[in-house]
Formats: sequence, structure tokens, C-alpha cells
Amino acid sequence: MSTVPSARLAESINATLADLLEQDPRVLLLGEDIGRLGGVFRVTRGLRERFGAERVRDSLLAESTIVGQAVGMTMSGLVPICEIQFDGFTYPAVNQLVTQAARIGDRWNGQVSPGLVVRIPTAGGVRGVEHHSESNEALFARVPGISVACPSTGEDAEQILRYAVTLGAPVVIYEPIRLYWRRSTPAREPEPARSPSAARIVRRGTDVTIATYGAVTNEVLQAAHALSPEVDVEVVDLRWVAPLDMATVLESVSRTGRLLVVHEGSKDVGIGAEIAASVAEHGFGALRGPVRRLAPDRRAYPPADFEKDYLIGVQEIKDEVLVMTK
Repeated sequence: MSTVPSARLAESINATLADLLEQDPRVLLLGEDIGRLGGVFRVTRGLRERFGAERVRDSLLAESTIVGQAVGMTMSGLVPICEIQFDGFTYPAVNQLVTQAARIGDRWNGQVSPGLVVRIPTAGGVRGVEHHSESNEALFARVPGISVACPSTGEDAEQILRYAVTLGAPVVIYEPIRLYWRRSTPAREPEPARSPSAARIVRRGTDVTIATYGAVTNEVLQAAHALSPEVDVEVVDLRWVAPLDMATVLESVSRTGRLLVVHEGSKDVGIGAEIAASVAEHGFGALRGPVRRLAPDRRAYPPADFEKDYLIGVQEIKDEVLVMTK
């Protein structure tokens, strides 16, 4: 399997944030330790020195106040980009995101466009302690008024972030922790997504479609390359889980006749269930077999020593594909 150098996720986000701050005086950053420290993963390193403490603001250690402030800022015409240190820390901010940010536009009859972005480091594979490796993107994906993105490359993170600040509506971006500083990734098709909010076919194939997103996209690509030429796998990187680009998924399934959905969040009531239901409703005639899902069981993320038993790996993906294509 070939790998290719790629823009490291953290560096790409840092450069994009810097350019947004440079180009638009309404943009500001807000989060715990993002200023002096540069964030726990150093994604915002150097931005406070460059743009000042008013534009790159260290917040209280209280996620509810981070998003609460951002809602007020966006109502004042600013474009806040928040950072929550870990996905497991988003729960104190659910009220502000769901009952305020997502609804404030309708509440004000469209007179307010709540253009705020919430960046969240996410997922496992880094031996995190409790609440530091969760994948809770489905929590917000079901909320009307909130868009949810899950980039798997630095290039996609840049495009998504630039698009997010133009929407005039809340966007939650889940950034895979284990990809922040990765130097190379499995080879991908060079063709871009059809739009900033579209999925992207990152590997062409004829036998089975795998729809995925986030960090596990790389494991899916590794499995696909390892199975070739015995099985020709097409890989769809969803990039966004709300709204879902089902058109791209359905087009792929119409060519391959099979669909496997792989994600790191728990299987029950997850993104895979929604995709499976949509394909059953709108693409059933193209299927040569049942849609399958590969995701962790519904349980809390385990301690670091046991995370390999929780995460979906290359071998599990290969085994599932082989079962589907026998």
C-alpha cells in the first residue's frame, strides 16, 4: 500500500485560522488555553502573539460559557470560532448549542444569522483518559439547525472551515486527534468533492462501497488497498454527517451493489443507521446484499490499555468486506 505526504491536520487548521483572522476582522477565536498555550494540541500556536488577546481569547474552564459567549457574539455581528478541548467535554455546552445556537435564527424570525463554529478534537487512538476519546458527533447530527463536519485530511479541514464561517448558522467540526500531526496517509484519488459540503470518493472501486468519515477513513483505505485486486473497494469519505450527502453514497451503491458503513462512534442509533435506512429507502433496487455496519458496540470508551479492543481496525474491515463479497 502506498502512502503520500499530506498537509498535517493541525498545521492546516492553524494556517486557515490565521488567514480567516487576517481577512475578516469579525472573526475571533475562543476556548480554553488556546491563547498563551496554543491549545492542548498546539493547533492555535502562535495566533495570540500575531493577532492579540482580543482576537484569540482564553476562556474560563466552562464549556457552557464558551458557547454561550459565542452565541452573544454572533448576535452582535461577530464570527466566533470556539474550541472545546475534547469531545467528551461538549456535554456541558449541549444546552447552548441545541436550545440557543440552533434555534436563535428562527426565534428572531431570520433577523439573526448565528454564524458560529465549534471545533472539537475527537476520537481515540491516543491513549486518552476518561472523556478524552469519545466520538459523539451523532449527538449533534440529529439537531435541526446544526451542521456537523468530520474532516480526515488537512486539505478537507481547510475547505470545511472556510465554508463554515460563511454559512451564518452553527457548525460543529470534529477534528480527529490522532491525525493532527500525522505526516502521511494512504493514497487517495485526486478528484475533489463536488462542493464544500459534499462527500468525496477517495478510492474508486466496483465490488463494494464503504462509506466512512474521520480518522478511521485511513484504516478503511488501508483495508481497501490490501484487498485489491481480489476485491475492488470504493471508499466514500462523507466529510459531513449533517447534512449527509446521500446522493454521492447512492450513486456509488448503484455502481457496486453493496454498502458497508464504518465509523468510530457507537453503532446503535448512529450515523451508519441513518445511512443504512436511507439506502434501504432510496437505493434498495441496486443492492446485491444487505447493508452492513461496522462500529463499536454501545458502551463507554474503555481505559487506554483496552482501546485497541474498542477501535475498528484494518483487519476487522477486511474481514467484513470478505463476508459481504463471498
